[in-house]
Amino acid sequence: MDAAAVDQVMLNFNPTGLMIINGAIGLMMLGVALDLKLDDFKRIMVSPKAPAIGLTAQFILLPALTFLLVMIIKPYPSMALGMMLVAACPGGNLSNIMTYLAKGNCAVSISMTAVSTAVAVFMTPFNLALWGGLNPDTAAILEKVSLSPFDVFVTIFLVLGLPMALGLFLSKMFPALADKVRKPFKIFSLVFFILIVIGALAANWKYFIDYVGLVVFAVFLHNALALSTGYFSAKLFKLDERDCRAVSIEVGIQNSALGLVLVFNFFNGMGGMAILVAWWGTWHIISGLFVAFMFSRRKLEGDDEIAAT
Repeated sequence: MDAAAVDQVMLNFNPTGLMIINGAIGLMMLGVALDLKLDDFKRIMVSPKAPAIGLTAQFILLPALTFLLVMIIKPYPSMALGMMLVAACPGGNLSNIMTYLAKGNCAVSISMTAVSTAVAVFMTPFNLALWGGLNPDTAAILEKVSLSPFDVFVTIFLVLGLPMALGLFLSKMFPALADKVRKPFKIFSLVFFILIVIGALAANWKYFIDYVGLVVFAVFLHNALALSTGYFSAKLFKLDERDCRAVSIEVGIQNSALGLVLVFNFFNGMGGMAILVAWWGTWHIISGLFVAFMFSRRKLEGDDEIAAT
């Protein structure tokens, strides 16, 4: 298949649709932030080892290893940039639930989600510009769209930073209200976002069917790399098994919704990028549930004592 064909596909998404999808991920972030407390950030200061290792794996190791993976498997340029974009994103919204199912350390997971979302305002545009610029094929795309890291920073701040700050403020100042609206709001925002994605997929169904086969293997390898990077980084520094599971899932479950926002806002819905990021968003749910199931089947130290009581 001609590389130019997939690299030049631009998915249909009008300016109104862009505003809606930006608003939808902002609502999702607000729902997540209602679950967070300032103590989730303070926990990093009290017990920093596991989250620090996890955040290093997420924002330094994974982007670097993704660059190497791209150089080895040589996907089409737009798909390669999509992989780098996913690697530059913070942890996904489902990681805390997956960690719970995996019998991992939920405190580590929540702390990493909170901090990685805040840090992503700076690290996502930095990693995308750095690693995308080092690859000649993806650098050409960045130059063509005249990507400004500052513009990416502003967009991420608006769709992640502000909703997180608002959610933290509400949970701190109005805890009763936050407790009351937390669950229905999260359900509403998630359903709203899913409906938008379904609508976008329906409008571009032909492109998705034509090209999704090209990204399946790349996403499989990339997601396996992310999960493994998190787990073995934690193992290398002799973290507790529950911490290793939490770090693995945090690094392996990326915020692909943010990735889609950036694809449509800055790359005009470039087909290779959008299809790869969209498939990642589907696949990491499947792989995350599978990994959580496999982790949950393995006994942890102390499980027998807990069962006996």
